[in-house]
Amino acid sequence: MQKTVTAPDYSRHPCFNAEAKGKFGRVHLPVAPKCNIKCNYCNRKYDCVNESRPGVTSTVLSPEQALVYMDKVLAAEPRISVAGIAGPGDPFANASETLDTMQLLRRHYPDLILCLSSNGLGLGPHVEEVADIGVSHVTVTLNGVDPEITKNIYSFVKDGKIIYRDLQAAELLLARQLAAIEKLKSCGVVVKVNYIVIPGVNDHHAVATSEAMARMGVDLFNCMAMLPNVDTPFSDVIEATRDVMDTLRDSCEEHLPQMRHCKRCRADAVGLLGKDKSSEMAGCLKSCASLPAAPQKVRPYVAVASLEGMLVNRHLGETTKFLIYEKEEKGYTLVEERKAPPAGGGIARWEALTRLLYDCRAVMVSEMGETPRKVFKRAGITPVTMSGFIEAGLDAVYKGKRLSSLQRRSKKSCSDGGCMGTGTGCG
Repeated sequence: MQKTVTAPDYSRHPCFNAEAKGKFGRVHLPVAPKCNIKCNYCNRKYDCVNESRPGVTSTVLSPEQALVYMDKVLAAEPRISVAGIAGPGDPFANASETLDTMQLLRRHYPDLILCLSSNGLGLGPHVEEVADIGVSHVTVTLNGVDPEITKNIYSFVKDGKIIYRDLQAAELLLARQLAAIEKLKSCGVVVKVNYIVIPGVNDHHAVATSEAMARMGVDLFNCMAMLPNVDTPFSDVIEATRDVMDTLRDSCEEHLPQMRHCKRCRADAVGLLGKDKSSEMAGCLKSCASLPAAPQKVRPYVAVASLEGMLVNRHLGETTKFLIYEKEEKGYTLVEERKAPPAGGGIARWEALTRLLYDCRAVMVSEMGETPRKVFKRAGITPVTMSGFIEAGLDAVYKGKRLSSLQRRSKKSCSDGGCMGTGTGCG
């Protein structure tokens, strides 16, 4: 069963609630430099501290640096109620950095509203984890529901190592966007759709798109006038006038509430809407970006995949929960149970598990494949495959005892090894 987001007070989100814009603020944390699509209106090469448009930032932070910066932002402006990630690329072309940042913020600031803004291409596989973290608001930039129209908006769409163009790119992107929005709503996430209005390209299609989004349960629709950028295919397209935009929003409002107070914010925006402090905080942002790598994490726990709480007897791909143990003076204590992400999903699931088990020095399972083994090692979590009593495995991890008598023969996959899962989960 999917977890439904229990969101903080929505009234404190200035982008989703116009009445909050003078009372509460937001910060965009620029931890996502890579992008997976090329929009014909986007140019991320230029940066001036006085320039305000999406895709622009003074620097890029690591998740740990973003947490330090968050501390300083709240000290300088305590009215900040929302922390979001909006680039300068796409959050889910940088999924590990994005989700690591969200996890850190949730643990350190449980009352903070968490928000993400994405093109939707890579969002789908991560929706459950987004909801589990407690990200309550997600914006998807969707510029139409007719690929014959949107094919003119994108130079290419990159899915993994494959580049798509023209109609094929538009169809792939739209399918992923619609699937992601459906999953977000099923998890109880508040969804806003940004619609970039490009005169002569998709301006005539906004109403039909808002109607389609209303049928999907989208909460808010934001018609944004495209801001022409130099050195882009749409650099000579004239920006839609205020009167045109007002008329368009009025028409779309027959289907969905409209956001009329958008400031087309930078990827490192900070402050209240209309009272941005990006230029004031630029020095602090750059200072945080120069901080050394975070010291090695303290990991007091060990995660165990067990059916009954006595033996290590669950494959990584089939386990639905992990038992979390801690060493004490006279033995080991079961601290808690943690629900595992749904089976399947490939590497996205393994990376989600490393975030779930962020404070564990090892994970003990009866079997796992080489791919998750590498992912755990990269995250600093020792993968242990064994059979036998949990306590024997804990002795091996905490006391440095040999595991040779407990270890199982490593396999590339558990699909033929008696795994009760789907056969796709362990390798």
